[in-house]
Amino acid sequence: MDKLPKIALPTILLIIVAIILVSKSAIVIGSGEAGVLYRTFGEGVVLDEPPLGAGFHLVAPWNKVFIYEVRQQEVFEKMKVLSSNGLDIQLDASAWFQPKYEALGRLHQEKGDQYKERILLPAIRSAARSVVGRYTPEDLYSTKRDAIQKEIFEETKRIVDDQYIQLNEVLVRDVTLPSTIKDAIERKLRQEQESLEYEFRLVSADKEAQRQIIEAQGKADANRILSASLTDKILQDKGIEATLKLAESPNAKVVVVGSGDSGLPLILGNN
Repeated sequence: MDKLPKIALPTILLIIVAIILVSKSAIVIGSGEAGVLYRTFGEGVVLDEPPLGAGFHLVAPWNKVFIYEVRQQEVFEKMKVLSSNGLDIQLDASAWFQPKYEALGRLHQEKGDQYKERILLPAIRSAARSVVGRYTPEDLYSTKRDAIQKEIFEETKRIVDDQYIQLNEVLVRDVTLPSTIKDAIERKLRQEQESLEYEFRLVSADKEAQRQIIEAQGKADANRILSASLTDKILQDKGIEATLKLAESPNAKVVVVGSGDSGLPLILGNN
């Protein structure tokens, strides 16, 4: 019994030391995150192993783990750029991105955890200035915005692709023009719309006139064909047919008194 305290004390001390070591060594990485291991007494950033995934990890207390978010993120940027004719344009854009998972160690070693500010945002600004400088304010305000957005994405992606950043999309959220330029563009667009509507009415009126001419020509051709087909024999037959129908009418008494020049009987009736 006298020896128990002497044995128990070192054991308790070892347990305490073990708890401290475990608490210092335990690393929990959350969902959507990954860890870059840094070996203090080794080669530094570990590049020949994949990043530490989500979950619980034990790491030597003298080593470090740098945690990065690896799910898709969004960054916003407001910038002033120049159009092709030198006018100031304010552009609001955002980018969807994430670090390349397998290259996370190299991203940490070469770029650091401030890679968004050091690499991504300057790339977006550079691409936006380059692309917008090829277009006029009218293009930015109306028809070419989708094409401009696509070009900014492609140019930004080309810049960051070898910087261990995966760019998923660039969105142009708003384009702000000087008020005088905006008003002038809106007036021009209204005038163009009115001109298109007027041209449409002219084309419609011309088509209607053509339709009426064709219809009238068709009727004239039909009448000419009908007149040519009405020979004296046909007219005489029609006259006889009409005379017989008239003679059969109960409301008239018919008397034949002779014949006309065409040989048809003359009908006199009294009521």
